[in-house]
Amino acid sequence: RMSFTSNYIACEGRELHYTEWGSQHAETVIAWHGLARTGRDMDDIAQHLSQRYRVICPDTIGRGLSQWSPAPEQEYRLAFYVKLAAALVDGLGIERFHWLGTSMGGAIGIVAAATALQGRIRRLVLNDNGPQLAEAAIQRIRSYAGNPAAFATVGELEQYFRTVYKPYGWLSDTQWRRLTETSVRRLPDGRVTPHYDPAMVQQFTHHENDYLIWDHYDRLDIPVLCLRGADSDLVLPETAAEMLTRGPGARGLAQVIEVPGCGHAPALNVPAHYALVDAFLARAEQAV
Repeated sequence: RMSFTSNYIACEGRELHYTEWGSQHAETVIAWHGLARTGRDMDDIAQHLSQRYRVICPDTIGRGLSQWSPAPEQEYRLAFYVKLAAALVDGLGIERFHWLGTSMGGAIGIVAAATALQGRIRRLVLNDNGPQLAEAAIQRIRSYAGNPAAFATVGELEQYFRTVYKPYGWLSDTQWRRLTETSVRRLPDGRVTPHYDPAMVQQFTHHENDYLIWDHYDRLDIPVLCLRGADSDLVLPETAAEMLTRGPGARGLAQVIEVPGCGHAPALNVPAHYALVDAFLARAEQAV
């Protein structure tokens, strides 16, 4: 039922993997996943959007099927992810596009829209992301990201994912199974673990304020939609409020919508979530 192609492209000397949906459409959405996840997390929203848009869902370097960085200290950081994003859209010949980013994917979008891809990102959807993250949440991420859990069986890994990603909100059994199977790798000892390079945690140990990006946010003059998980521990209510008074918020271009029944981050996998994204992107077409 799901119709996409799996592709590889060289960006900045690194091989990135991405899925492509709706290749027949002219308008493009870049959908970028969160920190310890893969582009396959975007399958549901991408399938929905592919009725009207071409959707590109990359695996960040060090995640999923993309190459792991040989220089983790330099490359696992927002500045390099933005370079990869610019190389990706250039390599695919995409001039202007919308950006939908979950968590880290949203932060990459903020920085890219203020720097390397300024004027090319038309609209920015931040799925439970903002220019400042709660310190307690960052500590929580640091504690697990560099030391990923490992299990004897895929079934146990699925139970683990169901526990740690409970804040995503409702997922069907099929969606939980897919989330697990698209983000698993086997260790040399035969156990299974999440499909990412544990060294990506160096973003937090070597670039401590990498996610403090108000200066980039303040430069944005494009429409921004923040979908804040109602129970999010990452994007605090006061941060969301500040987003409405600074940068695009001060220009009347930002909106924050709370997504009920979710924490960090809404899974973007049910019609209610699709409708929020659809309405925001549809206004771009009306503005033309």
